[in-house]
Amino acid sequence: MTQTTQPTLDAPEALKTSLTIEEIQRILPHRYPFLLIDRVLELTRKQRIVAIKNVTINEPFFQGHFPGIPIMPGVLIIEAIAQAGGALLLTEVADREQRLMVFTGIERARFRRPVVPGDQLRIEVELKVWRESPRGIAVRMAGVASVGDKRAAEAIVTCQLIGRRIESADSKGNAAQE
Repeated sequence: MTQTTQPTLDAPEALKTSLTIEEIQRILPHRYPFLLIDRVLELTRKQRIVAIKNVTINEPFFQGHFPGIPIMPGVLIIEAIAQAGGALLLTEVADREQRLMVFTGIERARFRRPVVPGDQLRIEVELKVWRESPRGIAVRMAGVASVGDKRAAEAIVTCQLIGRRIESADSKGNAAQE
């Protein structure tokens, strides 16, 4: 009898084409209230990902943005694009628990329509550049966030995988480990 093993989330995703919230949480370090994707509908390794964010009035940012006129902040829509891209990138990284994906740039961000409670944000991210070097992996991705057939936002995001230890500079410019 032949034994079949199922792919796990401990290794790069070979066969997964969608992800549940539990699987997303095993890949991304973000948690409530800052985890901004709820499900991955499509995933094509090193190419493309489609995720959704169900926007509800219970989101903490609606208390102040804006009272009585709740609109999802545009920067959080861009963050959702980056998180979807992070899920795409991190499925390829076996030691992702030791790494952190950080923004290195946001270009051509455009906001087309407000996102409000009750909307389902569809986030489509396409990988444009994947570069590996001794310093790590750097990527450039094009993302579009839509509600129904209406584009809500778009941006080009660049990110880099770094080690979990973050260096900061003291007042004299000397690097110090935190």
